[in-house]
Amino acid sequence: MTTGDAIDRPAARLLVLDAQDRLLLFRFAYAEGALAGNVFWAPPGGGLEPGETYEAAACRELLEETGLRIAHPGPAVARREVSFMMPDGQRVRSREVYFLVRAPGLVVSSTGWSEDERKALVHHAWWKRDALASLAEQVWPEDVAAMLAEAGIWR
Repeated sequence: MTTGDAIDRPAARLLVLDAQDRLLLFRFAYAEGALAGNVFWAPPGGGLEPGETYEAAACRELLEETGLRIAHPGPAVARREVSFMMPDGQRVRSREVYFLVRAPGLVVSSTGWSEDERKALVHHAWWKRDALASLAEQVWPEDVAAMLAEAGIWR
């Protein structure tokens, strides 16, 4: 499915940090569909369901994508609006809110992943600022290090 008109898609994203202030990112590698051949790293998160708040979506997405259950996300540390193509070819205008979550000792669980996530999410890793800066593959959002610096985490 492809459309010329982008649809609005509010989304909650999570900047998950471990005890050493390393950032959790997932490596996406698409083998099929509209994004076939695309490889990038991105934090957990996703679109809001109808009637859902950004905070509730953050908690749900964190549980689905990492297995970590929280009652409330950490503070919202960044916001951005960006347009991109979804795996099904739909163009979206995503209004994203980024929440900071401390998760020392988190062992990521894939039990809540959808079938599509299981196909595209091929790896996860915890990143320090310097290592992330030297990564050859694309990282979304591009300014994630600046987001964490503005939040007083990465200087």
